[in-house]
Amino acid sequence: MRNQDTVTVVAGALIADAALLVAQRRHPPELAGLWELPGGKALPGESDAVALARELQEELGVHVDVGERIGADVALRDTLVLRAYRVTLRAGEVAALDHQALRWVTRDDLDGLDWVPADRGWVPALRAALTTSG
Repeated sequence: MRNQDTVTVVAGALIADAALLVAQRRHPPELAGLWELPGGKALPGESDAVALARELQEELGVHVDVGERIGADVALRDTLVLRAYRVTLRAGEVAALDHQALRWVTRDDLDGLDWVPADRGWVPALRAALTTSG
């Protein structure tokens, strides 16, 4: 159960043509070079969908529609929870504005990625999402 002081970090699973967009972290040093779903923190009073659309516009330069949840919440700390959503590209072309690199991967690539620890638990749900999309 979340309390009112909990901050949500939202992540987007952008799937197109049976491939998932993953982003390589640039920072902090302990996570640099690892792969994740792009996204970021919701601002106070911001819904998950609004936060994720804003974050992906800032990080990737795209406009998205936010869809259903993917996988379970990941508790990062007592007051920080990570949540993933499927997103659909509405406009723009993805660009690594805040990441070291971007990569499109298939379901067969998921296990071989060096994921940030918090995102690794979503691999089965991401594999299922890629299976049903392609």
